[in-house]
Amino acid sequence: MRIKSQKDFFSGLLFVITGACFGWGATAYRIGTSAHMGPGYFPLLCSALLVLIGLAVCIKSLTLETADGEPIGRWAGKPLVFIILANALFAALLGGWPALGIPAFGFVLAAWIATIAAARAGSQFRLGEAALLATVLALGGWLIFVKGLGMQLPAWPGFIAG
Repeated sequence: MRIKSQKDFFSGLLFVITGACFGWGATAYRIGTSAHMGPGYFPLLCSALLVLIGLAVCIKSLTLETADGEPIGRWAGKPLVFIILANALFAALLGGWPALGIPAFGFVLAAWIATIAAARAGSQFRLGEAALLATVLALGGWLIFVKGLGMQLPAWPGFIAG
């Protein structure tokens, strides 16, 4: 059997793997029944749907002919590294990482730094524009999540908040 669209095949495969992993994780919670749903019911249902969509995309990639087989292009290394780095920075800076001696920076500063790191993933990085975007996102997130929704997040670094 020949793959007629590499992009569709590997996208579908990614959906299947992601759905299977989340489905496996959902089984750690009580599933329940349709009448009395447990905390794992909805995630398991969504992951099963994702697996089915992935299978449909994979099957389509094996049956529908495309002009050039839609080969997969080069990996975009720089964006991949900077986006993963931005997420890791946000996680490490939000509450701190005592084992590495990193203090808690709080939501606003962690979001600001993570936004700057994520902006570096683009091909046309401008520090002024990235700083403005980071400021709007960090303060907007603080207003929505901490003030508006009352989430218990450390909003500011300890040396500022006291």
